[in-house]
Amino acid sequence: MRPPRQTLRQAKASEEMEATEPMAISEAMKPGHVLIDVSASTKAKLWLFLSKTAAKNLGITEHDILVALQGREALGSTGLGAGIAIPHAPVEGIVSPFVLFVRLSRPIPFDAIDEQPVDLVCLVLTPPGEQNRHLRLLSEIARQLRSSEAVKAIRSAADQKRVYEAIIDCGP
Repeated sequence: MRPPRQTLRQAKASEEMEATEPMAISEAMKPGHVLIDVSASTKAKLWLFLSKTAAKNLGITEHDILVALQGREALGSTGLGAGIAIPHAPVEGIVSPFVLFVRLSRPIPFDAIDEQPVDLVCLVLTPPGEQNRHLRLLSEIARQLRSSEAVKAIRSAADQKRVYEAIIDCGP
């Protein structure tokens, strides 16, 4: 016997519920996606580093990532203030969300909202057309990075594992 088919209304309700549920950071970021004491003296050099590193992990071209990041940043800085930036963009060729966290060895100018230099950078790349998922992931990351305890733990962590734990420790 066949299972009953979902009605259009049931499918829509299920989709809406999924769109409002938080997305755990650990779904998109793995321990190896945390890099500490990275040296980048300018925002442009940081973009190149992020693009190259993400491309290696995702198997797509760094050019595609760089263009997407620069295009998003042209709309307004992703520097949130307090030394934190969350550059993000949808990128063709990505099949699932990807997060790369970088703790810089020295803060760099970033055009952040508070005009303070940035030392903590959380790159978020998502497949095109998945805006709800993109926004849910950004929301979870921003929520965690607003925690002064988490940020203090990230900045003082001696290794990648402790940085990763401080970032994902908020998840649902």
